[in-house]
Amino acid sequence: MKFTVSNLSSSMFFLVFFLAFVSHHVHGNKIDHGSKKHVPLFIFGDSFLDAGNNNYINTTALDQANFWPYGETYFKFPTGRFSDGRLISDFIAEYANLPLVPPYLQPGNSQYYGGVNFASGGAGALVETFEGSVIPLKVQARNYKKVAGFLRHKLGKSEAKLLLLNGVYMFSIGANDYLSPFLTHSDVLKAYSHSQYVAMVVRNMTSIIKEIYKTGARNFVLMNLAPLGCLPGTRTIHEQENGKCLKEVSALSSLHNEVLPEVLLRLEKKLKGFKFALYDFSTDLTQMMNHPLEHGLKEGKSACCGSGALRGEYSCGGKRGVKEFELCKKPNEYLFWDSYHLTESAYRKIADRMWGFTNTSYNIGPFTVRDLFHLP
Repeated sequence: MKFTVSNLSSSMFFLVFFLAFVSHHVHGNKIDHGSKKHVPLFIFGDSFLDAGNNNYINTTALDQANFWPYGETYFKFPTGRFSDGRLISDFIAEYANLPLVPPYLQPGNSQYYGGVNFASGGAGALVETFEGSVIPLKVQARNYKKVAGFLRHKLGKSEAKLLLLNGVYMFSIGANDYLSPFLTHSDVLKAYSHSQYVAMVVRNMTSIIKEIYKTGARNFVLMNLAPLGCLPGTRTIHEQENGKCLKEVSALSSLHNEVLPEVLLRLEKKLKGFKFALYDFSTDLTQMMNHPLEHGLKEGKSACCGSGALRGEYSCGGKRGVKEFELCKKPNEYLFWDSYHLTESAYRKIADRMWGFTNTSYNIGPFTVRDLFHLP
């Protein structure tokens, strides 16, 4: 079905005033009641986890999702999430018996006891990644420190220390550092070998994790990177490739995924009490792309919302330069929602595996996410 922006009611675009409602609205029946202590969830990273922070910064529609049809499936209005509905972190919060974790920048948000979402669509580990349009990881960490200070002031040092110690710290970061040179036609990769560039990205990630560890955090959840060259948006960057994966981007994400576990194991040895869950997002997503039917999906390579081949042009919603776009009728049958992001249906399947409801073979760290929420 084709749409243009002029066809859509303007009232659908900016319903962010309902976000206060969303923050306390939880559905679903997979609640885990086994946890006896309170464990908040603090979320960092990019558009895979951004619950709406980019609604409140000075940026463009390229880095926002606060317009229809984003949010159409679950919330029935756009929240700023880059999907038709909920994200992985929303389901993890649900399974941990937490409300939806609100964006840090949401007006009036000072209820930090259940956690905070600092993620920003387009963000990278490098400050230079989409600089000026997103909230980089370094600034996200700074915002977290403000929250930690607020909790110490409100709860007292000992109670806040226990809360932060028990907390789970979830990250999805790095993809934009490798995608941005191709999307912006930057020459940055000419100045570094692949291994040098990956080392720089991972070093910045590690630095932020250490900073957050120093505040009392101990339990970290990370996902490795998707096969970045095989997303609908990257498959269609070079038309002459006829929908093939973009090899150089995939090479960078693969190298990143090789380095990340080694770095985390070193941190585990070096930092007392450091624990981590690492999810093999790359293999999981590849399996769903190549074998969608085995995962309860019908389409694993084309996006539900967009235009052009594979609906890979980043035009979903008609606010990003191209007004006309196509929208599938059944997002729950698709792996990809738009050119770079997944559907709620896919995110739920991934969250189920991360938590351990279904196949746990993609959990390649020493702990699962559920383990970190139920540590003694």
